[in-house]
Amino acid sequence: MDYFPVFLDLKKRRCLLVGGGEVATRKGRMLAKAGAVLRVVAPEISSELRELIASSGGELFAREYQTSDLQSCVLVIAATDIESVNEKISADAQALNLPVNVVDTPALCTYITPAIIDRSPLVIAVSSGGEAPVLARLVRAKLETLIPASYGKLAQIASLWRDRVKARFSDGDSRRKFWEKILQGPAAELMMNGQETAANNFIASELAADQAELTRGEVYLVGGGPGDPELLTLRALRLMQQADVVLYDRLVSDGVMELVRRDAERIYVGKRRSEHAMQQENINQLLVDLAKQGKRVLRLKGGDPFIFGRGGEEIELLAQNHIPFQVVPGITAASGCAAYAGIPLTHRDYAQSVRFVTGHLKSDDTNLQWPELANPTQTLVFYMGLVGLKEICESLITHGRAASTPVALIEKGTTQEQRVLISDLNSIADVVAQNDVHAPTLFIVGDVVKLHNTLKWFKAGN
Repeated sequence: MDYFPVFLDLKKRRCLLVGGGEVATRKGRMLAKAGAVLRVVAPEISSELRELIASSGGELFAREYQTSDLQSCVLVIAATDIESVNEKISADAQALNLPVNVVDTPALCTYITPAIIDRSPLVIAVSSGGEAPVLARLVRAKLETLIPASYGKLAQIASLWRDRVKARFSDGDSRRKFWEKILQGPAAELMMNGQETAANNFIASELAADQAELTRGEVYLVGGGPGDPELLTLRALRLMQQADVVLYDRLVSDGVMELVRRDAERIYVGKRRSEHAMQQENINQLLVDLAKQGKRVLRLKGGDPFIFGRGGEEIELLAQNHIPFQVVPGITAASGCAAYAGIPLTHRDYAQSVRFVTGHLKSDDTNLQWPELANPTQTLVFYMGLVGLKEICESLITHGRAASTPVALIEKGTTQEQRVLISDLNSIADVVAQNDVHAPTLFIVGDVVKLHNTLKWFKAGN
């Protein structure tokens, strides 16, 4: 981090602004909005800047800059187009330990001004460290569309109730949980819709609720997708940011884990073939135990929790113990990996249906309904099929699927390390053996694989 982000209280404090043109006017506008008293020095000054000086109770010096202009100021901005003047202002300010910003000249600055999203009293600043101000403004523009103007009202209502909430809850963790519930629930919706009285009534009722009800835990069963963090749903991201503890699988990518709340406790419960960090029964019980402790528990899974993710087994025990839970679907590996490999799972010229199949069963074999799977008009997608790949191919051929049927094995799909091996049923096992392939993989069987070379350059994420 090249700069330490900080917000300054400039109300009724004198700030020096050197320059009187369009850029200086923009800076003066922001200073005045923050309540600063403007001292402006420049031979020529725009009419708007003159009005800002007057409204702030400031002063105007229609002349060249002098070192004495720094006296009694707490902040300095140089917005002239004369390099030597800017250099002198920077040197003079730094000699007095005054924070100074020289517009568009990071080398002369001791602080920089960020792009701002203003939802006062909520203010969000975005900075590129002076390296790419246009990029910072583009990020600001994106945030402007995501953060409603009414968020300022939420900040105001939080301020009104702050002392009463602090008195109600003795510890910071309980207060945080309460505010997250308020700011993401009905009270927030009411406030943003202009129903301020109803919002305040709701908060009052929540404060009066039984302590056990307020601190009750919950489980979030969230699909983390096949690897690319940009494939997460908005709801998944929101719950990932508010969980107290996360139980995660080995198939959850590092990029997805980076988006989990920073201070959440993390428990690895991943499984490999014949190697389990924690047995499934113990995972199920741990979800119940943590929720009963009042924690918000994130069960984060690769792909979708209900497609070969054993999510159904986990929520069965939660339901039996009356633990509230939410299930958030994720993009399953079949659709995500196929899309990134340029392979449509269905196509009216090649496949009229698609079947998702697990290549690894409880009995540790691949005893599947092979006659049904051998139908050439469908696409087959095998999860967890790397170890049993040779048996899968031989069984399909034995039951009528052509040995020349195109196949694709996708390794680490949707990630930067994605690799796609194309072959046919007869040869894919040998190709895999020659290429040192490692899980996670996805195995696609069917004529749709023929489209890989045509569509791969147009795939999502390319």
